[in-house]
Amino acid sequence: MIIVEEVQNEKQKKDFLEFPAQLYRHDKNYIRPRNQDIEEIFDPKKNKSFQEGECSRFLFKNKKNETVGKVAVFISSASEQQQPTGGVGFFDCINDQKTADFIFDHCKMWLQERGMEAMDGPINFGERDKFWGLLTEGFDEPLFGMNYNFPYYKDLFENYGFKMYFEQLCFSRPIFAEVSRIFTLMHTKHSRNPAISARPMKKNDLPKFAKDFTDIYNQAWACHGEGKQLEEAKVLKMFNTMKPIINEHISWFVYENEKPIAMWMNLPDVNQWFKYLNGRFGIVEKLKFLWIKQFTKNEKMVGLVFGVIPEWQKKGIDGYMIWEGTQHLRKHTDFKTTELQWIGDFNPKMIKIAESLDTTVTRKLTTYRYLFDRNKEFERHPIL
Repeated sequence: MIIVEEVQNEKQKKDFLEFPAQLYRHDKNYIRPRNQDIEEIFDPKKNKSFQEGECSRFLFKNKKNETVGKVAVFISSASEQQQPTGGVGFFDCINDQKTADFIFDHCKMWLQERGMEAMDGPINFGERDKFWGLLTEGFDEPLFGMNYNFPYYKDLFENYGFKMYFEQLCFSRPIFAEVSRIFTLMHTKHSRNPAISARPMKKNDLPKFAKDFTDIYNQAWACHGEGKQLEEAKVLKMFNTMKPIINEHISWFVYENEKPIAMWMNLPDVNQWFKYLNGRFGIVEKLKFLWIKQFTKNEKMVGLVFGVIPEWQKKGIDGYMIWEGTQHLRKHTDFKTTELQWIGDFNPKMIKIAESLDTTVTRKLTTYRYLFDRNKEFERHPIL
């Protein structure tokens, strides 16, 4: 017998947050997400997805009143498509197929009542940049905002009938690994041009870098695939939010005279600091965080975005920027690894760029889809 509880009161919210910590308590690679990062997703005042969507959270308990699973199920504006598709996420479960089937059946019924014909999972009730996909390869410490799960979760999903909709590839590169000769050649070539310069991002000039970032991104990416035009004001707000963790040695911009033409944005992986805080971030934890950040080496940096404006693409300016930045950060930081968090297998252009940076795939996450009509032909995510 399994008892279903919708998360509504403070005790249930706490149980929703604490269950994974109990489940993974013996897993040395598990890093507990900050409670506030989870709770903000389910706060209608902070998550704009509630404006046109709906979300509920559930706990699943056995006859001893012990939590054996949890999940969030939701629909959003993106569900309005040719095949209405809802989402499930924040799934955690004991290693028991019957329990997992019960949870998935519950989600299916919830979504069918709202007109959905399929469900994707595990995904986020919001953007793809956090809590998206099931870890299927590379069970190492997760990066900030990355899902982490036991290997048996793959069987729980696939035995129920979920199929791979797309795969998320995570690339990694040792900072001190040999750099491609083409990068150094391009660096030599463009270094001779007095109009070309590379500059690291500075905290005291964020408005300028926000403008330059917006200009480059909107030219390089917004017209491709699922890219969206960015607004300078929103980018500046994002930069100001990131300011406490910005490292001035690892994000680089390239200019032709004063015109921004390329960028390479990185941040420290804050999970290397957050893993000591057990999901909490109150006043005591914030003080502890500042101390940890000051005295604990962080050896992982995460690539946020890489872009070159169209007129400078295929001219080697990326190699110039990478070698310029790499030489600098090798001297001035403790980082040993750079990570590209995930690139969908439906995006061959980005995969090619990642591979050109001398990276290797070090982990994979899978976004699954389950069709409610079991006789309907399954189609994977279209290639961009």
